[in-house]
Amino acid sequence: MKKYAIGIDLGGTYTKLALVDKSGRIRCRAKLPTSAYKTKEALLTAIVAEIGAVLKESRLTLKDLAGVGIGVPGLVAFERGLVYYLTNVPGWKNVALKKILEAKLKVPVLVDNDVNLMALGESRFGAGKGARNAVCITLGTGVGGGIIIDGGLYRGTSSAAGEVGHMPLKEEGLKCNCGSTGCLERYVGNRYIVDEIKDKIKSGRATKIRELLRGDLSLLTPEVISAAAKRKDALAIECWRRVGGRIGVTLSGVINLLNPEKIIIGGGMAEAGEVLFKAIRDTVKERALPVSGNAVKIVKARLGNDAGIVGAAALFF
Repeated sequence: MKKYAIGIDLGGTYTKLALVDKSGRIRCRAKLPTSAYKTKEALLTAIVAEIGAVLKESRLTLKDLAGVGIGVPGLVAFERGLVYYLTNVPGWKNVALKKILEAKLKVPVLVDNDVNLMALGESRFGAGKGARNAVCITLGTGVGGGIIIDGGLYRGTSSAAGEVGHMPLKEEGLKCNCGSTGCLERYVGNRYIVDEIKDKIKSGRATKIRELLRGDLSLLTPEVISAAAKRKDALAIECWRRVGGRIGVTLSGVINLLNPEKIIIGGGMAEAGEVLFKAIRDTVKERALPVSGNAVKIVKARLGNDAGIVGAAALFF
């Protein structure tokens, strides 16, 4: 087996890539501003050039690679390497990404959903190492999920498994961007949390958040809410407990269904820390079946922003 692969994480803001060895260590990395490229063709040309630059810096060639793995923020037909569409990257619809890159690079290419690859990276080299069955979720603008069963990614019939954020939290709830109603994401996504806090502040709720923002609510982010919670702000603490409870309700269903060893939680909102994780764990203890609930460990992701890159490379290890 060849010792190296290139892992790529194509995001709406940045595209990150790295040379990764079979132990999951990043040897050399590069980053491109995705939005600076007006067409997918221009972006892919830049990615190919950066792969060449990373290999040159590492004194390697394409012949030294097991392959190139790439994660994208959207639905993918894994076997064909077809990207159905990318919500936050214009111009990407029914793109045969595997075929295009293999023609340019002359090495094997595999394409998958970015959260699937985060799950794979964490299960092989991060917080899920050693667990045969795990579920990984990311908390940010949206809520994504990846499922590991018997040590491998479970993608589902249409490569669309793991959409934890679009599991219904409420039978008749708020409208979600996916077109359905009552989805978990609609109650715990970044923008919705921020909107809830703004409404409470405008209604006169006392909070240190206003002080942190110097009165400018347009600057409110989950990071600010986390900072306020660490200062023992009651509103911020209530927010994360409420969010953790909602996540815990959905994860209780996931745990009852899949009986995983670990639930791995990453993404920007995971930085809220123990106030969030305690609420999740307490809700799972209350709501999940005891046999499954007692068996699972709910842990924070370990690889951070590198999880997707490492997971993309791990497709070849």
